[in-house]
Amino acid sequence: MGKRLLWTALAGLAAHHAQAAPPPSLPAERLDWQPWGADAPPDALCRGRYVMPPYALAPGETPEQILSSSESADYGEQGETILRGEVVLRRDTSQLQAPLVRVNAARDTAFAEGPLTLRDRGLLVRGDSGQLALDSDAAQVDTAHYVVHQQRVRGDAQRLARLEDGRYRLREASYTTCEPGNDLWRLVSSDVVLDREEGFGTATHARLEVGHVPVFYWPWVRFPIDDRRQSGFLWPTIGISGDSFDYAQPYYLNLAPNYDATITPRWISNHGLLMGGEFRYLLPTDEGRIEGAYLASDKAGESDNPNDPDDAFEGEERWYFDYLHRGRFSPRLRYNLRYGAASDGRYFDDFGRNFGETETEYLSRLAQLSYSGTTWYLEAKTQGYQRLEYPLVERDKPFYRLPSLTANANWAQDNGLYQQWRSNATYFWRDVDETEVPLRESATGSRVHLAPAVGWRGDESWGFLEPRFALLYTAYDLDYGERETDFDTGLTRTVPVGSLDGGLIFERDTDLFDTSWRQTLEPRLYYAYVPERDQSEFPDFDTDERAFSWSQLWTPYRFSGADRVGDVNKLSYGVATRFIEDDNGRERLSLGVGQSAYLEDRVIGMEGDLDLPDRESNYQAWYDATRDRSPVVTQLDWQVTDRWSTRYEWFYDTHRELTERTATYLRYRHPEGHVLNLGYRWQLQGFDPSGDAEDRLGYNREDFDVSFAYRASASLDLIGRYTYDNTNDRALEQLAGVQWNDCCYGVQVAWREWVEDNDTANTIDDDYTDRGIFLRFVFKGLGGVGQGTESFFEESIPGYRPTQFQ
Repeated sequence: MGKRLLWTALAGLAAHHAQAAPPPSLPAERLDWQPWGADAPPDALCRGRYVMPPYALAPGETPEQILSSSESADYGEQGETILRGEVVLRRDTSQLQAPLVRVNAARDTAFAEGPLTLRDRGLLVRGDSGQLALDSDAAQVDTAHYVVHQQRVRGDAQRLARLEDGRYRLREASYTTCEPGNDLWRLVSSDVVLDREEGFGTATHARLEVGHVPVFYWPWVRFPIDDRRQSGFLWPTIGISGDSFDYAQPYYLNLAPNYDATITPRWISNHGLLMGGEFRYLLPTDEGRIEGAYLASDKAGESDNPNDPDDAFEGEERWYFDYLHRGRFSPRLRYNLRYGAASDGRYFDDFGRNFGETETEYLSRLAQLSYSGTTWYLEAKTQGYQRLEYPLVERDKPFYRLPSLTANANWAQDNGLYQQWRSNATYFWRDVDETEVPLRESATGSRVHLAPAVGWRGDESWGFLEPRFALLYTAYDLDYGERETDFDTGLTRTVPVGSLDGGLIFERDTDLFDTSWRQTLEPRLYYAYVPERDQSEFPDFDTDERAFSWSQLWTPYRFSGADRVGDVNKLSYGVATRFIEDDNGRERLSLGVGQSAYLEDRVIGMEGDLDLPDRESNYQAWYDATRDRSPVVTQLDWQVTDRWSTRYEWFYDTHRELTERTATYLRYRHPEGHVLNLGYRWQLQGFDPSGDAEDRLGYNREDFDVSFAYRASASLDLIGRYTYDNTNDRALEQLAGVQWNDCCYGVQVAWREWVEDNDTANTIDDDYTDRGIFLRFVFKGLGGVGQGTESFFEESIPGYRPTQFQ
C-alpha cells in the first residue's frame, strides 16, 4: 500500500454493538479436549487437541436402521417409548446420549432431557435438552455448546438446529477457533449458519469481540470454516498517516474452482476513491492474472517523493493495469503474454502494491512464442516495457522489439566436436521526440545478428581442452527520421572471436581434522582474441558494458547485447583447489585465484570508436582500457559446518596496490529456522561501468549488512535487518519485525525505514528517507486485517522461511 502508513486492525472501535448473548462456555474436559502433555509435537501451537471418542454403539446394517441402548424402557399413555438411564441412540453417523429420551409413537422423533450429547462426523454438540429426527438429519438442541474437531472450531448458542439439508443454524451464538478456556477472540451473532458441505458460514448482526471487547460490526458476514475458498468480504486494511486516512475494503468472489476475483474499493482522504481489482484463472494448460486500479481525479496530487512539486498530479487520473497469461500448446511449444501500464512514473511510489514493494522500476509488455526442441530453440516475440520514472526524459525511454525472431541450434559429435548456430533478427523502435535526443540515439531500425561457432571439447578425468571459433556478423537498416545526418544507415560488421581454454585436475587423498578428504588442484589457462572494429556509427539498442568478475576471466565478451563487440587480446591464468569429503562427496571448500594479462589496449568502449578515453577527463575509463593486467581475483566458498558458511571475494590491483572490490559474507542456518547473515562490501568508484551514467555509483561504496531471524518458539519469530552506508555515514535500511503464531490467531508487526535514491545512484543529494509501520492480525478460521509480509521478509533475510498462519 502507500508508504509512511500505520496499518491497524482496530477498525471497529466505534462499531455497532450487536446484542446477541450466547450462553457461557463449558470446561475443556466436556468438549473432547485433550492436553498434549509430554507427547506434544515440537511445532504444536495449541496446548492440546480435540479428539472424538469412539461411538458407544456400532452402526446399523443400513443407514436407516436405528440402534438403542438404555437401562430401562417403558411405554407412555400416548404410545411413546420412554428410555431411561445411560440412553444411547445411533442412526448412521449420528449418535445421541442422554439420561432420558422419549420416542414418539410414530417412531420418527426423539426428545432428550437432561444434559445431552449429540455426535455426527467429527461434530460434538452438548446441550440442556433437544430433539432428533429419526428419519432425517434434522435436530435441535437448546443451550448448545458445539465443537468441530478437524477445523478446531467451537462455540456456544442459545439454540442449535441441524437442518434437513445438513446445515447448522445457531441463534444467539458465538464462534471461535481458540482453545477451550481462551476467548481472545470470538464472533458473536444473533443468527449463524454453518454449511460444512460447502465449507463456509454466514452470520447476521455479527460483532467481533477481542478479549470480550467489541471491535467490529457486520450487518452480514460470510466466512470460511475450512480451507476452501469462499466469496465474501475480506478484512479491511486501514492506514493512518499524519495527514491522510486510507481505508481499503476487498470483496472476494469465488467464481469457480479454477478462477476467482477480488474487488477492492479504497478511500484515501487526500487522494480520493481508488477502485482496484484482480482476476485470476487456471486452465489445464494455461494460467493468467489481470489486476489494476483507477482513481478518476487525484484530489491533492501529492507525491511521496519530496523532490516532486506538491501538486504534481492534482486533478490527474491515476491508474495502473497489469495482465499476465502463459500457457503451452505442447510440452515443447509455449507462449507468454504480458501487458502492463501505469498513468505515471510515481504511481507505485504513491500507492504501492504491498508492504515490501519499495520500487517498481518498470511494467513489462510481452508477446512470446517459443519452441524448445532437441536441436533447435525457436522464439518469436514482441517486447517492451514502460519505465517508471518521473519525470521521464526522452533519452531514457526504452526501445521496443517489434518483433524479435531467434533461431538457435546445437550439434555435438561423439569425438568432442560441436557446432552452434545463434541468430536473431529484431526491429527496434521507441516513441521519442527525435530532436530531444542525441543524433545517434535517435536511430530506430532493424538488426540482424548471426553468430555461428565451432569447437572441440576434450574432457578427461585429469583435465580438459577446448579450442573454439565464432564469427559474429551484424547488419543494420537504420532510420533517423527527420534528422539530418551523414551516418550510414546500412551498417555491417564482421568480427572473428577465437579462444583456447584448457586446464588440469590433480587429486590427492588427505586427512584433516580427523576427516578423510579428496583435495584437487586445478590450474587453468585461457586465451582469447577479438580484433577491433570501428563501431562509432552503430546504435545502442540493448548493449551494456559488463562489470569485471571471476567469470569475465574466462570469456572473450566485454559487452552484453549485440551492438558492441569489444576488442580483446588476453591470456587468463588461474588456479583453484577444492576439498571434498570422501564419505559423502560433499564439497566443503573451494578457493580460486586468477588474473588476466592484456597483450593489447582495449579501445572499443560504449562510444564504439577507435580512440582511447581521455585520461584527464575520465581517468578510470582510460586506466581500464590501457592497464596491462586485470585485478587479481580471489574467490572463496567455505561450508565451515553444516550450519555455518562463508563466501569471500577480493579484486586487487597489483599496479596501483589498492582494492577495487571486496565482499565478505557469513551465513548461519539452523534446522529449527534460525538465520543469521553478516555482510561487508567495498567497491571503488567506477569499478562497475554498466548502466546509465546516473545509475552508476558516484563514490567509493562501503557498507555493512546484518540480518537475522530467530525462531524463539513454534509461535514466535523475531526478524531484523540493518544496512549501513559507511561512506556517507547513514543507515540505508532498518527493519524490525515480530511474528506471533498462536493456536487461534496470528500477529505480524514490522517497522521499516529505508533510503530511496530517486533513481540516481551517482549522487546522494536527492536521496530521501521513507518509513512505515506494519500491523496485521489473523483470526484463524475467520480471516485477518492487514497485508502479509511473508514474501518481503523472505527476500530481505536470505535463508528465512516465515511460518505460515494456518
